[in-house]
Amino acid sequence: MSDVARTAGVSVATVSKVVNGRYGVAQATVERVEQVIRDLGYEASLGAQSLRSHRTNVLGILVAEFEPFSTELLKGASREVAGSGYQLLAYSSGDGEGAAVGWERRSLARLSGTLIDGAVIVTPTVVETKHGFHVVAVDPHTGPSGLPTVDSDNFAGAVLATNYLLSLGHRRIGHMSGRPDLESARLREAGFRRAMADAGVPVDERLVRVGGYRIESAAGTAAELLGLADRPTAIFAGNDLSAISTMDVARRMGIGVPDDLSVIGFDNVPESALVDPPLTTISQPLQSMGAEALRLLIDLIAGVERDSHIRLPTELVVRSSCRPCR
Repeated sequence: MSDVARTAGVSVATVSKVVNGRYGVAQATVERVEQVIRDLGYEASLGAQSLRSHRTNVLGILVAEFEPFSTELLKGASREVAGSGYQLLAYSSGDGEGAAVGWERRSLARLSGTLIDGAVIVTPTVVETKHGFHVVAVDPHTGPSGLPTVDSDNFAGAVLATNYLLSLGHRRIGHMSGRPDLESARLREAGFRRAMADAGVPVDERLVRVGGYRIESAAGTAAELLGLADRPTAIFAGNDLSAISTMDVARRMGIGVPDDLSVIGFDNVPESALVDPPLTTISQPLQSMGAEALRLLIDLIAGVERDSHIRLPTELVVRSSCRPCR
């Protein structure tokens, strides 16, 4: 403030009034001070601002790591925040995938009180948070609970994926599930099993294995499935990264996709359209989920009563990684 006051030729008290939007300063002086602030590239300290007003007008999005799923959510949230009067702070715990249970508690403890007015937490491991402000969870590990939640219809999406493979004549269908501690993974496997049962096709349990939602962990599972003497003719991967990993493993093993193996994913992250062949997948409206989560958070802060659980639909996106069974 001293630098701004000296450059603008006013007192520090005048700069303080301008920064905090108080009355008693001529409009011409306000404009001169604001121009100096812009010229000097200064911003009000969020910490100091929160101590005075108990508000920062900043919302946090907390993720375990920045990967394709969370990145798409962030895109939607960043569009939604425009014109809301809030700014957005994206924060990673730095612990990465498989972060210890409670990573979001540690992140909230670091940010709450002085830096953010509320938070969207992406795939939290726990949903009981007590930090004195509003929190919205996106796709929590344990599924919907008392915390306001945004997710997509994982079960229906898995039924769609499995029915598509069945419609192509596949009967030996493998499923690479996600991490067993995730509700989304459990629902996708349940949808796979429901579709197979409804079609009267028995599930070969040897073809149902944990892929883990990551390229590295899925590669080993894909190699096991494709190394079987009676390997599957199609694989429903728990997410797009697992599906892309499966296609890479198949290529290294001399198995053509889709000529020798059909592969379908889940999520519809941008990478799914860029691989060769482009991946058929189930689309979660990830950017819409991010936007809905942020809108819900802003409404909660404003005291607007809304449904605390928002579930968005999934849909099949047909590309080139599946073909009729021969």
